[in-house]
Amino acid sequence: MKGPNKRRQTPEQVSELTTNRLSVYLRCLNELDAVGVQTISSQALAEQFHLNAAQIRKDLAYFGEFGVRGVGYYVKDLRRHLRQILGLDRRLRVAIIGAGNLGLALADYPGFRQEGFEIAAMFDAAPEKVGQASRGGVPIHDINELKRIARRDRIDIAMLAVPASAAQLVVDLVVAAGIKAILNFSPGALKAPASVKLKSVDLTVSLESLSFYLAQGEEGG
Repeated sequence: MKGPNKRRQTPEQVSELTTNRLSVYLRCLNELDAVGVQTISSQALAEQFHLNAAQIRKDLAYFGEFGVRGVGYYVKDLRRHLRQILGLDRRLRVAIIGAGNLGLALADYPGFRQEGFEIAAMFDAAPEKVGQASRGGVPIHDINELKRIARRDRIDIAMLAVPASAAQLVVDLVVAAGIKAILNFSPGALKAPASVKLKSVDLTVSLESLSFYLAQGEEGG
């Protein structure tokens, strides 16, 4: 089984849909590895997890040759390669901006640490929150300390859980702190330099999509 290509694809060459699918494949492989499955074909992988076998082969071929003729994929090896491709073979340090209900819930979510993301710090502008900590012990700092602490603690990713009215200002602060990746939970369109990857998760849009689905079902009887 060959590994990934020596020349890793640049982010510009890989679509977000492709990386999303790689994450799905990794979760499927985690499940297989947990129950002791050693090898699996693309067809069996697709059938078991309701995926597309041709798409699996196409996505993986973009990064190297992983399958073995007559065997399929070695689960542990492919899992390891996907973690490398997704950059999960190292621990990534995350800061959460906004220590409200959502920010505190994110800080203590155990799934992040299991996948290699360490919630290293939280930041807020409210004086009464500064100096406190989440239930899991993540310290809350003054937002004015973001630049210093981000550099000291080598923060890789910032997660924004702030009101929409403050979101762009916070993005600007995160960029000024030298953080190159932002996951935003605030509604509305935000701007960041091309050198910074900004990804937004708008929960309202997702709910509206589900509302549309329900509305169409009701119209159809």
